[in-house]
Amino acid sequence: MREKLAQWDFVMLAYGVGLVTLAALTIWAWRAMRRAESRRDATRRR
Repeated sequence: MREKLAQWDFVMLAYGVGLVTLAALTIWAWRAMRRAESRRDATRRR
């Protein structure tokens, strides 16, 4: 086992966290957009 971490471990972890967060934000925004479109279409049909 290594005693200290190399800087690249932190860099890769930061990229990993960033990519996961970006994916979650993209999915959340897409779902929010779909809900808003559904509400808009429902009000137009009335």
